[in-house]
Amino acid sequence: MPKWMLYLKIAILFFSLVILAVSAYGVSITYGYSGAAGYMVFITVKTLLIFGAAVAVELLAPQLFFRILAFVVYLLSIIFWLSGWAWAASWAAAAWSGYYNCSRGGACSNYGAALAAVAALGAFTWILSIVHLVFFVKFCMANPQQTTPGNAELGNVKPEQQPYVTAAQYPAGQPAGQYPQQQQQPYQQ
Repeated sequence: MPKWMLYLKIAILFFSLVILAVSAYGVSITYGYSGAAGYMVFITVKTLLIFGAAVAVELLAPQLFFRILAFVVYLLSIIFWLSGWAWAASWAAAAWSGYYNCSRGGACSNYGAALAAVAALGAFTWILSIVHLVFFVKFCMANPQQTTPGNAELGNVKPEQQPYVTAAQYPAGQPAGQYPQQQQQPYQQ
């Protein structure tokens, strides 16, 4: 993978930390009611674990990096991010539109502001995750699985042994190591 993909992962991790802080603030405003803010806390912790582990494995032990597993986890992460920021945006819109009968400047308004910030940053992180996945697939397709020792993915191809041929299978006078000539039979009607 190119070096800028590592920087993209670090940017996703950074925005996840910011979203974690704002989501935790949203949960604290509601005195423990989680809702969309609690779900965003879950998504950010999941993202920190997934992308943090991917960065650590790529830097410290690249032979243990499974591209197939990474693809599935990155794809699931995109789905979680989409559902999270959309849910946060709907709650923020409801809080700001007066659906909850909030007075401006109250706890409900602060909760709406926190969820609006979470939704905006979550949408941006979602876009970064999509860009990361697209280029991850592109670079994986450009660099197919190589059969080098120590490769973690799909293992090495085991060379098959040549079939055992006895001397009785060779007609007299034909050198060993070649298969006997077969005669072509004409097609029968």
